[in-house]
Amino acid sequence: MTRIKIKRAYEKPEPDDGFRVFVDRLWPRGMRKEDFRYDLWAKQIAPSAALRRWYHEDMPGRWEEFGRRYAAELRQSPAVAEFVRQITGNDTVTLVYASRNALQICASVFVSTALVESSRISTFGFFSSALAIHSLCFCPPDTLLPPCSI
Repeated sequence: MTRIKIKRAYEKPEPDDGFRVFVDRLWPRGMRKEDFRYDLWAKQIAPSAALRRWYHEDMPGRWEEFGRRYAAELRQSPAVAEFVRQITGNDTVTLVYASRNALQICASVFVSTALVESSRISTFGFFSSALAIHSLCFCPPDTLLPPCSI
């Protein structure tokens, strides 16, 4: 069983973070490379540059539509299957993000879309309950999400 956590890049790494995956396309502002610990930078699963720019023009007003558009990008991306292959076998995977807004982060969209949808569940055994999706959208940062089997 693999546990998925979501944590802000500026928080201190902890031993129980397990395999740390930075899931943003852009480097965290003000973070020095030697001060940031991650095992994988998965920028290929981050929102496209065009979608990110569109979203940042009106972040609060575009969150829902951003989620739909990003989900569509993920459904078309072969990088998702490669990402799942890369994290397979880790007891804990922490998705690390840089945004200040913990309630509207790409990591939650990624997990609920790429790892929960039925095509991924049957293939990779991720989160089979609706409760997992709910907790992804409303849990505070650094929350341990329900276990999933990879």
